[in-house]
Amino acid sequence: MARFLLIHGSCHGAWCWSGVIAALAHLGHEAKAIDLPAHGADPTPAAAATLDLYAEAILAAIYEPVTLVGHSAGGYPITLAAERAPEKITRLVYLCAYVPAPGLSMIEMRRAGPSQPLAGAVHADPDGISYRIDPEKARATFFHDCSETALAHALARLCPEPIAPQSTALPPLRHWPSVEKHYIRCDDDHAIPPDYQTTMSAGFPATHVSALPTGHSPFLSAPALLARRLDEIARNQPLIPLEGDTSG
Repeated sequence: MARFLLIHGSCHGAWCWSGVIAALAHLGHEAKAIDLPAHGADPTPAAAATLDLYAEAILAAIYEPVTLVGHSAGGYPITLAAERAPEKITRLVYLCAYVPAPGLSMIEMRRAGPSQPLAGAVHADPDGISYRIDPEKARATFFHDCSETALAHALARLCPEPIAPQSTALPPLRHWPSVEKHYIRCDDDHAIPPDYQTTMSAGFPATHVSALPTGHSPFLSAPALLARRLDEIARNQPLIPLEGDTSG
């Protein structure tokens, strides 16, 4: 049995992992997800959210070493958590996630990508504190391979995303390089170009990089498929292409 802690990306919350948690339990694992500060049911005001606070919330949720999974923007806080307490992390899994580059914030990394598929899909609030996903662009960008039921479930729960944490670069990483790391690329991703995911994972061992034939939200479009891949990673099994059931 492995223990998983699942960390959501921008504008999401712990709710997005429910199908994956159930699928991992069916495979014999223990999994949970948390709301990062200012997301989901967490009451932190968006103006008070910081990358430091995200990392603290992750570490506070870990009582025994876990496989720490971060989706998309979740790549930054899981990296900082592993840097601060590597003894709490069995391994890191970046799910179509940003792998921090030295000196660059997540927003700077996004802008450095080969294309900008999020242009027009997200809009900053007038106060400059947060941004939101345009509901008219949400399906095409984030959920194009999800069912109508999953799309409606997500649209009803998406929240504003604090900008400050994503404008923050990480400090020099001294402990993170020694933590076991894996990358799951999503080859039909319309939010983070798959080629850019390949670039960001180029420093990982080749045997620790794999792909799923999904869009940006496999936890909704293919939760069983994603759980099987996480199971393979936790069991140190060869990462072979997974076929079939993309509906989860």
